[in-house]
Amino acid sequence: MPKINGNEIRPGNVLEHNDGLWAAVKVEHVKPGKGGAFAQVEMKNLRNGSKLNERFRSADKVERVRLEQKDMQFLYETDGMLVFMDTETYDQVELPADILGDRRPFLQDGMTIVVEFYESEALNATLPQKVTCQVTETEPVVKGQTAANSFKPAILDNGVKVMVPPFIAQDEMIVVNTETMEYSERA
Repeated sequence: MPKINGNEIRPGNVLEHNDGLWAAVKVEHVKPGKGGAFAQVEMKNLRNGSKLNERFRSADKVERVRLEQKDMQFLYETDGMLVFMDTETYDQVELPADILGDRRPFLQDGMTIVVEFYESEALNATLPQKVTCQVTETEPVVKGQTAANSFKPAILDNGVKVMVPPFIAQDEMIVVNTETMEYSERA
């Protein structure tokens, strides 16, 4: 595996550190008045979810890990575990439901998502960037309300609240960006 310098760490990099696999969540480069510069890295353990703040100087060498990505289909949820299936080999993989965090409501039956593996161990799952949802509840359309940047609250079929433009009506299908959890466009 390639070793990188401490100042080359970027958010999203997966590092092998302290006998564990860690994802860099936030990286801040600090240049103090006295002493050498360093990278302050907030990391999250991919196996147990614990967090760690670590300083890396540019001379420090860190092991960067490449994760294999596979498209897998979501089957069902059981006892707090999400079950995914490889569409080519039909192998099934279980991941804890809290791995998706607050994006969990956007996971739909049969949805294809990307699961990241280290050797044969499933570590992480990411949803597609855009998901289509139905608006179940929102205020009615008001004629003449065309002011710039005016949004109204809407509740989607999965229970998530998002802000939508005034022209979106109830029972309409919209596309939501799962990274920002915001309205993107009409479906």
